[in-house]
Amino acid sequence: MTRFLVVLTDVRPLDGVARNERTSPERRRQVVGASNREAADRIAGAFMALGMVRAGRQRVKVIAVGRRPREPEHLS
Repeated sequence: MTRFLVVLTDVRPLDGVARNERTSPERRRQVVGASNREAADRIAGAFMALGMVRAGRQRVKVIAVGRRPREPEHLS
C-alpha cells in the first residue's frame, strides 16, 4: 500500500550549486501523513493557501512512500 507524506519546507536560496534533496534537504516545517493521494492533495492545497507558500518562501511537496519501483517491461 502506498502512503503519502505532505511536507512543508523552507525554500533554500540558490548558491550556485545544484540542489540535491538527498544530500542536503531543505528544512522541514511540517510533515503530515495521508493514506491516499486524494487526501494528500487536499492537505497540500491547504498548505498552498499559506502566505509564506504564496510568497515563495516555503514550498509544499507530496511524496509517495512505501511504493515499490516498477520493473522495466523488458525484464518481466
